[in-house]
Amino acid sequence: MRRVLAALSGLLVLGATGGSFYLNEQRPQRAGELALPGLAAPVAVRFDAQGVPHVRAQNEADLYRALGYLHAQERLFQMELLRRLARGELAEVLGAGLVDTDRLFRSLRLGERAAAMAAAEDKTAPAWQALQAYLAGINHYQASRALPLEFDLLGIRPRPFSAADSFAVIGYMAYSFAAALRSEPLLTHVRDRLGAGYLEIFGLAGAAGGPAPALAGADWRGLHALAQLADAAPGRGLSQFEGSNAWALSGARTASGKPLLAGDPHIRFSVPQVWYSAHLSAPGFELYGQHHALIPFALLGHNREFGWSLTMFQNDDLDLIAERVDPAHPGQVRYQGRWVDLENRREVIRVKDGADVELTLQRSPHGPIVNAALGELAGPTPIALRWVFHEAHNPILGAFHRLNRAASLAEARAAAAGIAAPGLNIVWASASGDIAWWAAGRLLERPAGAHAAFVLDGGSAQAAPPRYLPFAANPHEENPARGYVLSANQAPAGFAVPGYYNPDGRYRRLRERLDAPGVRWDVDNSQALQLDGGSDLAQRLLAPLLGELRAALHGEELALLEELAAWDGEHRLDSRPAVLFNQLLYQLAREAMADELGGDFFAALLGTRRVIPALVALAADPGSPWWDDRATPEREGRAQIAARAWRAGLAHLRGVLGADPAQWQWGRAHTLTFAHPLGRVAPLDRLLNVGEFAAPGSHEVPNNLAHKFGPAPWPVEYGPSIRRLVDFAAPQQGLASAPLGQSGVPFDDHYADQAQDYLAGAYRPMALDAEEIAAQARGVLWLRP
Repeated sequence: MRRVLAALSGLLVLGATGGSFYLNEQRPQRAGELALPGLAAPVAVRFDAQGVPHVRAQNEADLYRALGYLHAQERLFQMELLRRLARGELAEVLGAGLVDTDRLFRSLRLGERAAAMAAAEDKTAPAWQALQAYLAGINHYQASRALPLEFDLLGIRPRPFSAADSFAVIGYMAYSFAAALRSEPLLTHVRDRLGAGYLEIFGLAGAAGGPAPALAGADWRGLHALAQLADAAPGRGLSQFEGSNAWALSGARTASGKPLLAGDPHIRFSVPQVWYSAHLSAPGFELYGQHHALIPFALLGHNREFGWSLTMFQNDDLDLIAERVDPAHPGQVRYQGRWVDLENRREVIRVKDGADVELTLQRSPHGPIVNAALGELAGPTPIALRWVFHEAHNPILGAFHRLNRAASLAEARAAAAGIAAPGLNIVWASASGDIAWWAAGRLLERPAGAHAAFVLDGGSAQAAPPRYLPFAANPHEENPARGYVLSANQAPAGFAVPGYYNPDGRYRRLRERLDAPGVRWDVDNSQALQLDGGSDLAQRLLAPLLGELRAALHGEELALLEELAAWDGEHRLDSRPAVLFNQLLYQLAREAMADELGGDFFAALLGTRRVIPALVALAADPGSPWWDDRATPEREGRAQIAARAWRAGLAHLRGVLGADPAQWQWGRAHTLTFAHPLGRVAPLDRLLNVGEFAAPGSHEVPNNLAHKFGPAPWPVEYGPSIRRLVDFAAPQQGLASAPLGQSGVPFDDHYADQAQDYLAGAYRPMALDAEEIAAQARGVLWLRP
């Protein structure tokens, strides 16, 4: 970092003489002419008022080559950092502080799996040919134009991007969805160290599963470290998928008489924003899409005929397996009734300004051993990771190539069937009148006695390979009678699919609104629904506690409680009850559960999706063993712990927000700063980060601007990565709200030009019509052979 700051100081000195020239060289070119070798014909690019390129090519190969070039000129550093993250190569450019993250991703074997996926692709398929053209465009930009500021600051030496890099980034996306890494160690600890009675609030009463693995004290330390590492990676300034909302309404439910599509994937905020929007057209193909770094096909998109959005399915497609080690031969583990050797491979993590780190990666027949991720914190028992992403055939590249062209219900269904991992909900609508939802991903039928919520015993029958189910068994709906499909990361109704689903409050809130009789939906009331910051969580949590709290409190403590009791659940910027409730939510968890779990596993609990439903269940159960404080000789009950939590919460708020409760406003305590990966230290924070902004919304409300579960203040970590609305009566007038701006180039006009509008709930057009695009364009950029 000293080298970075020295380079930055030099740049600032240059600012008086040549700094502006240096920065102008790095800005995207949006008019004029550029040579792009490999094109068969010229490609015209018009940039609209938001900086979104509208690309017209004579064939699809040229279209994707141009997309790669354009994507790189605004997001090359994002591409570089994401491939390094997935491959476990961040410490090489960011230093020793990233060694733990690199260990994790080396242990996950994403680079190894990516190489295998690339090798298995059909090299004659249209998807592979498009990927090669896209990568060629990226690599030509990198070889011919000025490198990003961040490359100079970090001393990054450019190297060509490959198909394996693209598949590694897909692997990182799959890791983002793998909540089992965070939840299974915690729940296994609760079951095996506290007892089955403590599982009831997690909805796991009677779900002890098969034989518990024999784990030593050091193993529990290692499992906690794994949960914490998985929760912390990738760290500030890098995107990670968290959840989403999406719905599609049939024409019978809309004001226009045509289907309406709404979607807002929830992703950890970063600089630059995750999505690169582009409007692509060639003979026989047109799509306005949102593209992820190093993936040529839009993961969200629409045109005049159809469109779709995504949410996380959150099915459990990963098992942690505690291996049984042969005492006489520690390099062997039990597998299907016999002892087998662990495979070993040595790797080296290069560390900037530090000594290289060597690690031994191991693999059992169950999958990669993750102990190497933990360094000195690893326990003696090898923990294997069995994951659908590693094992199943996963033609996801071709699936999204087809989804980008899926104009009919049958074509969209067939595209969804090609996705094995990560699990995704695809919400799709067409101008012809169809709406549908498919849960995409390979579902598992585990052996009898194997409970997906817990670490499995590798020497028992519960660790036998699961059976893959056909796509026809996946949850889905096509043109349901109620007139809409809805996905908000909830457990799919009517289907027994193990998973780490979000609390159902957000889903219930959206469904309640969509079920309202007599409402004809349009883009205006759909905007209001996407921006809804309300929840009934406070009412559900407080209802069983209010009587006991009222009996225990008096004076200001009681007055503030009554204010909270009357709250409508809306997280407005001036709301004091929102502050009171979110502090109580954390404080109740701490007072009731930290003594049993200890500091390490309590911290792990806060990083899981199970904490909120567990607290609602706990509040409703006065006899739960969690209410007793193990640190005292007395036996406490719900009334004592709830009152203690309320008083401790008020004391904390006085300490961090001031003694006067009039100052306790949600907008002061709940803020959003868009963080650049290098924006952790001054003065880079002021130059590269964007914000701070007062932020509405909260976790598990439709406007899911979410913070880490904990005490005030609450910096927002993730939220809608883009909000999209398309009424297929006028798809050329689709609307979007993006959190930052199109460009990832610091100091560019479109680096953060949408941030304030995003926080205010403003939307901007996604233009499809040539006349509107031409009216906005500030010239044409021609890419020529």
